[in-house]
Amino acid sequence: MPYDLLLKNATVIDPSQNINEVTDVAIQNGLITATSQAITEPATDTIDLTGKILTPGWIDIHAHVFAGATTWGIQADALCLATGVTTVVDAGSPGWANFIAFRDFIAKPARTQILTFVHISGIGLTYGPIGEMHDIRYADPERTAYVVHNWPDTCVGVKVRQAVGQVADNGVEPLKLAVRAAEMSNTPVMVHIGDGVPVSSVINELRPGDIITHCYRGDGDATLGDTILNDQNIIRPEVQKAREQGILFDVGHGGGSFLFETAKQALAQNFLPDVISTDLHSGSLNSPVYSLPETASKLFNLGIELPDIVRQTTTAAAASIGRQDTLGTLKVGTVADLAAFDIQEGKFQFHDVRDNLEVGQKNIQPFLTVRNGVVYKRDELQNELEETFGRAHQMRALVTRQFDKLGWQP
Repeated sequence: MPYDLLLKNATVIDPSQNINEVTDVAIQNGLITATSQAITEPATDTIDLTGKILTPGWIDIHAHVFAGATTWGIQADALCLATGVTTVVDAGSPGWANFIAFRDFIAKPARTQILTFVHISGIGLTYGPIGEMHDIRYADPERTAYVVHNWPDTCVGVKVRQAVGQVADNGVEPLKLAVRAAEMSNTPVMVHIGDGVPVSSVINELRPGDIITHCYRGDGDATLGDTILNDQNIIRPEVQKAREQGILFDVGHGGGSFLFETAKQALAQNFLPDVISTDLHSGSLNSPVYSLPETASKLFNLGIELPDIVRQTTTAAAASIGRQDTLGTLKVGTVADLAAFDIQEGKFQFHDVRDNLEVGQKNIQPFLTVRNGVVYKRDELQNELEETFGRAHQMRALVTRQFDKLGWQP
């Protein structure tokens, strides 16, 4: 019997198996069936990927995809499949009170695998302009842990945002409650760092395997400890110690949390991110994030080598959410989630959250995505993509108007 799909002649980069060479990959019944330098058996569909890079499907561990129910949510399905992302993880848009709606109406119907961190706030990120932890009564570790524990097919951990705009005068109390929920469900916490809550106070509450997102943000006050750099642009000792203890650092680009200068200073001190993610939402999709390959290309041009880029978006991303046995790998018998890319050379413009411009010489351009053995190409998804970007633009306008009305900055 022929294979369902045969991908030939690509340079395969699979950090989970230390593969970086021209390799053929065969797929049957939605699973990786064989990998070899020369597969000669017949296949129903054969795609020649000569000159392309082929990797495990990329995993975006920080996005906001609860579209229609939260101010930040975008329709992510077509966007992921057009850009090599086979698994996307919502970073706390649902809380325990609205998780079932997220599971039934967002995750289940999607072609992309959609997972989530469950917010310690029962309302999740329903209404962006006012912080979900201004009122600590919204935090419920027992119910949060119950949801995470009982729906492990969809839930990967607990989310909390730790900036004064989200927690008001509650300090790290929301984080303490999030850690309690994570301990009860035996999962990691993802914590958003931001203005008004020192990074050191966040680190003091975390455990090995927990995730700090927005590691290259730079819009806080370094003298107050809001960023991973001190006021002399040196990585804080407590941040270095946290990494040594197994706390993970995630990019989480977003609309306000990635500065080229912070990334350059960190990379010059060999402080690479453990995971690259987008923080895609209605306020960041159209600009400056666009996609996970676009975000990865920024770091590629800042000096991170391509095999590390692939590791940070596949193997390491899978491990950070406890899915390393099933995702982020091309091992025979695992789900056939793959991504093929062109590495373009030329002059490419990239922007950070303050619209600072970097001109790079390389660009990671998606060519095709294979999700559960099914092939997707960008041009086939064009109508869905236009709707995705259009709706995000509409929501961004609404949110911006509300922030302006309140006199706040998003």
